[in-house]
Order: sequence, then structure tokens, then C-alpha cells
Amino acid sequence: MKLKHISLIVLIAVAFAACKPKDSFVIDGTFQNPGTEKKVFLFGMQGSKMIAIDSTNLSEKGAFKFIRKTPSVDFFRVSVGNHEFMLIAQNGDEIKLEADLADKTLAYKISGAHEVEKLSELNALRNNFAKQAEKLQADFEAQVSQQPQDRSAILERLKPQYESYIKQLNQSILKFAADNKGTLASFYAMNTLSPQEYEAELVKFSDEIKQDIKGNATVDTFVKQMAMLKAVQIGQPAPAFTINTADGKAVSLSDYKGKYVLLDFWASWCQPCRQENPNVVKVYKQYKDKNFDILGISLDTDKAAWLGAVKADGLTWTHVSELKDFNGSTVRKYQVQAIPASFLIDPSGKIAAKNLRGEELDAFLAKTLR
Repeated sequence: MKLKHISLIVLIAVAFAACKPKDSFVIDGTFQNPGTEKKVFLFGMQGSKMIAIDSTNLSEKGAFKFIRKTPSVDFFRVSVGNHEFMLIAQNGDEIKLEADLADKTLAYKISGAHEVEKLSELNALRNNFAKQAEKLQADFEAQVSQQPQDRSAILERLKPQYESYIKQLNQSILKFAADNKGTLASFYAMNTLSPQEYEAELVKFSDEIKQDIKGNATVDTFVKQMAMLKAVQIGQPAPAFTINTADGKAVSLSDYKGKYVLLDFWASWCQPCRQENPNVVKVYKQYKDKNFDILGISLDTDKAAWLGAVKADGLTWTHVSELKDFNGSTVRKYQVQAIPASFLIDPSGKIAAKNLRGEELDAFLAKTLR
């Protein structure tokens, strides 16, 4: 009798496992302390955007469930009120999501599938650094409350520690991505890095995953973008272009062949650009007679504002613009996604450096233009 009883349990377990949906995925969640929030939304990827694809009501105990289908493993987001929780799912997954909506850190637990468990590892890693940053912020505020007149000095004293935390976090993210290649969690991790600071790493990563993660629209778009970005990496020939000055004179990159030329992408409305301009003026005065020049490429759409800023900031080198914001052909060729952005082109026409500012630009030129 005992043997038959055990066999019956096994058969029931096998039958139950066989009934698990393989053509859809399940997100079974519970939210503690939902307050007045009653509606939960599920967002999915459509092109490069997330749109609401389903919704349900929280039970009295804060429980909810979604059952959906997806063509391939992809990103999803559960949203309730102002709280958002990122997930990765594919058909056959049974995902468990738990969160306390009173938790200001927005921490959440996810389990039940390989991708979400990897995403959970990443979240834990980031949350650990977030706690260190919060502790440092509390330390800063405590010191300022005692010595408000020394706020700037306290900030400067604690700044290196904060920057060290960020560097450690970014290195941990790079290691996580390297250890988990082939997963969407690794792709998500890499996309939390600054695209300007880690451009080379992102380009390299795209080459490594383009064969491993196929059929996902978000990844495919990323790989295409990185392929274009690869053309403007250090050591690559600088893309040729011709743009007009404000008075209609055509200026080409080839006009600067044989010189070091800094292509400075900026705009009158860009405050970081305007703040950097005094440094650019300084290096121009210091190195303009040492085979060095600057070509300012404005993203302005307002011609008067552009020329007004050139005059106000004392930018005495040549300036050109297509007056098309980020839609200008040259801006697109150089894959400029944010400004200020700069490319230092060497006398042979190759990209020698990118996005050097302030002391970094001065040091590079001092070493190069001897």
C-alpha cells in the first residue's frame, strides 16, 4: 500500500509538471503595504519603447497574476502607482515577484527563472552600492548641518569617496556582464553604464553578444547602434563631411588635413557646453600656433542664438552648423548622442582622442604637440 501511495504522488507530480504552460509565462506577485494602490500594469517592449500590455487588480492581500505570451525572451515591467519593477521573461517561465511598496529603496525580490534570478543578482549588487551612497549622503548632510558655512569644502572632501563607489560599481557591472554573457540580464547591466565613459566597452560587448542573443528587437537595435559607433572609435578614420558657416562658406574636414583639429560639438542652449567653453578658449590660445585648430559644430536651430553665444564666449575659431539639433548629417555620422562632445583628429585624419575636457585636453595636447 505504501509503495502504491508513493507512486501515486509521483504520478500526480509528473502530471502537474506536464500541465505547466510552455507557450506562455506567468508572473505571480505580492505587494506589501500597497496603500490606496489597487491597479497593477504589465508593460512590454514595442520597438524601443515600453507600452502597457495588460492590467489587473490587487487582491485584498496584495496579490496579482499575469499570464502572457512572448515571441522570445524579452524585457517586461510591472508597475503599480509610482513603483516600477523590471523583469525578464520567456514562455515557460513561472516568475515570483515580491516587494514592499513602503520601501523607499524600491528593492524587490524576483525568482523562478534563470534570467530573473540573474537580474536579481544584479539588483542586489546595485542595491549594495546604493546603500553605501545613501550612507555617504547622510554623512554629508550631518556634517553640513553642523558646519553649513563649509558646505563646499565638505562636498569636495567627500567627492572622491563617492567617485570611488561609482567606479567600484561600474567595475562590478562589467564583471557581472562578462560572467553572464548570453543573457538579457548582462545586456541590461551594460546599459546601466554611462555610454560616453564606457563607449569602447559597449562596442566590444555588442560584438560579443550579437551571435548569442538573437531575435530580440532591443538587442538588435543596440547592436546596430554600436556597429555605427564602432566607425568613430579612437584609431578609426574620421568620417568626412562638409558644413557651411553662418555666411554660407563650405568647410570640410579635409581642409584641416596635416593638423590636429578638435571637432567641438556644442550648442548655445547647452549649459555644460558653455561652462566648458573657457577651457576650450584657453587651449586654443595656448596651442593654435602649434599645428592645432578647432572647428566648432553647433547643434543650434536658432542662428541668432548660436552666433550670440559664439560672440559672448569669445570663440574665435571657425564655426559651422546645419541648424538641425541632433538630426544634422554630421552629428549623425559621428554618433553624437549628448553634448558637449568632441573628437580630436590627428594630421593623418584619424581619431586620436574623444571627449577630452579641461585639464585632460590640456595634458593631451601638451604631450602630443611638443
